[in-house]
Amino acid sequence: MQMTPSLVLLVEDHHDLAETVGEFLALHQITVDFAHNCQSAITLLQQNPYHCVVLDINLPDGTGYEVCHYLRETLGLSLPVIMLTARDTLGDKLQGFDAGADDYLIKPFELKELVARITAQIKRVRGLVGHVQLSVGDLELRPRTNQVMLAGREIELPPIQFRLLALLMRHAPEVVSRQCMEMELWGDEAPDSDALRSHLYSLRKLIDKPFGRKLIHTLPGVGVKLEAAG
Repeated sequence: MQMTPSLVLLVEDHHDLAETVGEFLALHQITVDFAHNCQSAITLLQQNPYHCVVLDINLPDGTGYEVCHYLRETLGLSLPVIMLTARDTLGDKLQGFDAGADDYLIKPFELKELVARITAQIKRVRGLVGHVQLSVGDLELRPRTNQVMLAGREIELPPIQFRLLALLMRHAPEVVSRQCMEMELWGDEAPDSDALRSHLYSLRKLIDKPFGRKLIHTLPGVGVKLEAAG
């Protein structure tokens, strides 16, 4: 399956390095938001549905450890975090993992390796590695084979509906915001038209209507959730 556009938060106070990394990631369908200190990083994390955070440790107003701990414990975010730092001792690495980091890359580094690590972490979270199967009640989604099964019956979904269903299943029964759905499907270049509503309508026609029951629920002004029928 083709990698969908991703939004990454790069927390780095070295402006030239941040610009270089951002330009390289853009070549690989990865859009970057920049934060140069802890406070701006926390503000952006509160406002945007990032797919991954690349986080320096030494920052002007604190440390990357503090940002990582905050996004895990206070914001409750499970998105991947990659520490990107010149601090290379075992103690530094252990402290990073203890704060909630998923990966640790030492400066200087190869840009291609950073892209590979970001891509691997995002694919892992999206269930696109190994043979991870998503299931909600009797609804099953098999990412490696692009199969969807409902009540033992295979359902063929177009690519966008497949990605949308996978997102809803990964978060089920939690509500997924419109912003998060648009970011998953189109990155930061969502269509001007109400394309998301049309794709949700098409998905409901394939998942809900033929079975006479409702799995996809809209909460006006909040978002959409997928919940197994009772």
